[in-house]
Order: sequence, then C-alpha cells, then structure tokens
Amino acid sequence: MAQNQIGLEPNKASKLATKLNELLANYQIFYSNSRGLHWNIKGDKFFELHLKFEELYQDSFEKIDEIAERILTLGETPLHNFSDYQKLARVKEAVNVSAAEASVQVVLDGYQVLLELEREILTLSDDADDEGTNALMSDYIREQEKSVWMYSSFLGR
Repeated sequence: MAQNQIGLEPNKASKLATKLNELLANYQIFYSNSRGLHWNIKGDKFFELHLKFEELYQDSFEKIDEIAERILTLGETPLHNFSDYQKLARVKEAVNVSAAEASVQVVLDGYQVLLELEREILTLSDDADDEGTNALMSDYIREQEKSVWMYSSFLGR
C-alpha cells in the first residue's frame, strides 16, 4: 500500500489532518476566550485568575502552532481563516464574561470539547500507526485532565 512522506497511509493521514483541523479551530476559539478572560476578569480573584488566564492563552498559542505543524507534517494544509474556525468550532465564544466563576466555567466548557476531540484523534492516530500525533494528543490529554481537576476545585467541585 502507498505511503506518504512520513510512512503513513495517505487516506488515514488525511482523516487525521481533517480532525486536527477541527481541533485547531476549537483551539483558536479557546485561545481567543482565554485572552478575553485575561483582559476582562474582575473582582476579588482578579490577581489569581489574571495570571492563570495568561498561562492558559500562552499554552494555547503554543498548541495551535504544534497542531498546525502536525497537519503540515501529515501532508495537508492547516486552516488559517477565522471564518473557517467559526464554522468548525464547538467551543463557544465567551462574550462579556468577567466574573470569576463564570470565567472558570468557560475554561471548563472549552476543555470538555478539546478533550473529546483529542480522544477521537488519539483513536484515529492509533489506527493509523501515527506515533507523532498519538504522543501529542496523549500529552495534551494528560495536561488538560489535571487542569480540569484544578479549575473544578477552584469552583468547589
């Protein structure tokens, strides 16, 4: 069977790239939300959450680049138009959120979508024998599960 430049079946690599583009779209909205939360947080938890949201958007920015580069590695083209991101993303845009609990809930809702997609990609990458994508998703899932625990604890859950 034919293989692409990194030794994967082209149809499986293409399916992975399509799903990674969906993840990329969701990360772009998650990133935008994180920036907005960082800028707009108010109240007695301002200092704590302002820093956490900065960490969050910086981490998201790095992951966006990694995802796009992985799509290129698979031989496909990453989406790069915000209109495409808005069509594909399931992460909801946060509008006028400035309270601590509501802000943290926006983050948790975003993680729920990201983790679901990352697990789908993990399954696809396993089927395609794509260790590079598999390792990336495993790392993201591990990090984000811990973050979900921490942000949930902030909300007393």
